[in-house]
Amino acid sequence: MVLARHGDALCGVWFADQRHFPQAPQWNELEHDPLLENAATQIDAYLAGARTEFTLPLSLHLGTAFQQSVWQALLGIACGQTLSYSALAQRLGKPRAVRAVAAAVGRNPLSLVVPCHRVLGSDGSLTGYAGGLERKAALLQRERAHD
Repeated sequence: MVLARHGDALCGVWFADQRHFPQAPQWNELEHDPLLENAATQIDAYLAGARTEFTLPLSLHLGTAFQQSVWQALLGIACGQTLSYSALAQRLGKPRAVRAVAAAVGRNPLSLVVPCHRVLGSDGSLTGYAGGLERKAALLQRERAHD
């Protein structure tokens, strides 16, 4: 995984092989960064099943105002729970913007931490995940096991 910070907040968590991986030649690689090390520790604990929530300062600045509102709404989906794209659009007060909501979910720069993997098709199907559907299924299975 690749982690990124902006100021004092985490702004990016990407699987190295995922779609929408950002082109960021201006980023510097940091060897010992307390925020990124804390984020890595929390992500490792989450993946090991020892953590269900993240306690990290987040920056959503990499998105438009609309994308940021969608990503903020994703934070309201608890571990072990899922929500459909249409229900998420309704929650945002934009019931006719399901496709735009889905596109914003797909551009989430904070994989795992902002839980876009918890959003499903209206029929409960696994649809669209920048990290791959196999990974989405595995994450949801892991969360159900610790629900």
